[in-house]
Amino acid sequence: MKLFDCQIEKLKDYRGIGEAPKDYDEYWNKAKAEMEKMPIDFRLVPASFFCNSAETFDLYFTGTGGAEIHCQFLKPKNKAKEKLPAIVQFHGYWTNSGDWSGKLGYIAEGYAVLAMDVRGQGGTSIDNGSYKGNTQSGHIIRGLEDDSPDKMFYRNVFLDAAQAVKVLAAMEDIDENNIFATGASQGGALTVACAALSPILKAAAPVYPYLCDFQGVYQNSFSGTTYEEMTWFFRQRDPNHLRENFFFSRLGYIDLKNITKYIKCPVMWTCALSDNICPPFAQMAAYNGITSKKEVVWFPEYGHEYLPFSGDMILNFFAENQK
Repeated sequence: MKLFDCQIEKLKDYRGIGEAPKDYDEYWNKAKAEMEKMPIDFRLVPASFFCNSAETFDLYFTGTGGAEIHCQFLKPKNKAKEKLPAIVQFHGYWTNSGDWSGKLGYIAEGYAVLAMDVRGQGGTSIDNGSYKGNTQSGHIIRGLEDDSPDKMFYRNVFLDAAQAVKVLAAMEDIDENNIFATGASQGGALTVACAALSPILKAAAPVYPYLCDFQGVYQNSFSGTTYEEMTWFFRQRDPNHLRENFFFSRLGYIDLKNITKYIKCPVMWTCALSDNICPPFAQMAAYNGITSKKEVVWFPEYGHEYLPFSGDMILNFFAENQK
């Protein structure tokens, strides 16, 4: 037995701590119905980035609550097919969709690419929401104290991710039967949420996803900066933990361990066993809830960092699942 197999053995049946809210299915059915009623009113603006292999655009669409969501959109200039397969990319926490040039590898393989800027973070998407309660640090708890869980920040970002797939599918030159999603960390979380909420998605390749097993992370005294806002909530808003049950129940609506049961498409999940930002046990709480075709690619000696050859594996995975 390989040394790291012992650790994996402990993770394969872990489902996390805490139950989903009692109205969890009703909550997400209502959210999806809201998204389905929204018009697909995207607009394309030629981008300032120029290259010989791709047409490049700034794409804007309307997200829930009227937010303006910005994406980078690229498609091959010399199309081999009338309709193109496409990849949706999601970025990490606090950052943005990154360099245009970073998408050209997919362009060379004949894919169109849509890279979404998360509202209210480092890109140019506009978050026009108003939030009650603590908003000092991070986005996990943003909107948590509102009268309705519909105001939670990540509820709307999850819907943005699924809406991005709808936008792609509505384009005349995109093959709606071959749309894929990928991203790392927060981007991995949005990839998972997108797979759960979008029946269109063909396959998903999340890399060490964020937003998993909140109560498990807290009870294991995990001190990574990505989850520090949970501690800040109790320090500032509930120092005696009188509302602890309410707190974790609300977070249950956006905890990936509860949403993965909805995934129908194939999933290739990449997990670094030495990750001290998005702990492996929390990731596996979400992964183990997937009932569709799935696999984990393990990186035993790696943490929350560049994982060698992972990009190659993801590209091959998409090619294998393309019709």
